[in-house]
Amino acid sequence: MEQNELSKNAKGGTELMLERLYGSVPESLINKFQIVPSRLRELEENKKHIYWVHDLAGDPEVAHLKSGNWQNFDKVVFVSNWQQQMYKTVLGVPYSAGTVIKNGIVPIEPHEKPEGVIRLVYFSTPHRGLDILVNVFSQLAKQYDNIELDIISSFELYGWKERDKPFLPIFNYCKRHPKINYYSSMSNEQIREHLKKCHIFAYPSKWEETSCLCLIEAMSAGLLCVHSSLGALPETSMNLTMMYDYHEDDRSHAEIFYSNLKQAIDLYSSAKNFPRIMESVNEGKKMVDSANNWENKKVQWENLLRHLTV
Repeated sequence: MEQNELSKNAKGGTELMLERLYGSVPESLINKFQIVPSRLRELEENKKHIYWVHDLAGDPEVAHLKSGNWQNFDKVVFVSNWQQQMYKTVLGVPYSAGTVIKNGIVPIEPHEKPEGVIRLVYFSTPHRGLDILVNVFSQLAKQYDNIELDIISSFELYGWKERDKPFLPIFNYCKRHPKINYYSSMSNEQIREHLKKCHIFAYPSKWEETSCLCLIEAMSAGLLCVHSSLGALPETSMNLTMMYDYHEDDRSHAEIFYSNLKQAIDLYSSAKNFPRIMESVNEGKKMVDSANNWENKKVQWENLLRHLTV
């Protein structure tokens, strides 16, 4: 698998998807290709080349495409239609040079949610809106005795612990708060198990997502998802979530997020609503699992690779 100085110690979404791809497509087929995930360093000879881009169109790592470097690849693979549109607009990559194969997951098995404490969860890197969430939750925690927030957030999974330094005051605040449980990191397997006891995915994202595995897995785990409409989140959410209009100003964003998160908590707080909410999110889970099942994405990848070898 392709690695570079930034990804060699990382276990983030891009690396997870790359491992999933190489672990499921026949070796005799995939070894005919060099699949570059976002960060191009050097192209190998005697192989076909696929550029599997996960980054934003404005990321310096993909700026080389603007000079026409997309022509050095047999295909550019995007993880969302929104991302492909941005690469066409910002970098001039023609639609004919690419294709969209969205990220996939192994669906989380059906399970019963615990009643009683309403458990909120945030599991992503801290720059994606953790500051807004902590401020909003701190206010809501004064009004509700039956809520807790689990935070799984740091750059540790990427091997970039130095990037945690600006967020240490937030982490320390979380550790002191009686209703917040802070975990610096968990493996994907641990997170998937943890989500089974959670009810609400609280995600005031202020980072343009090209795709969002966290949101997909949260929906697959039967969570009521409250998140902004930034980037590819509308496409990823499939209109199955409590999505709200993103606002560039953090203060205004926090007010909008507060209103929506409070509504989600109120829905769960009513015992008579609990079965209805579970029925609704579980119906959504079926759609999410069908649309994002890795077994289907694997077939798309195999079809693409076989087509390019003809």
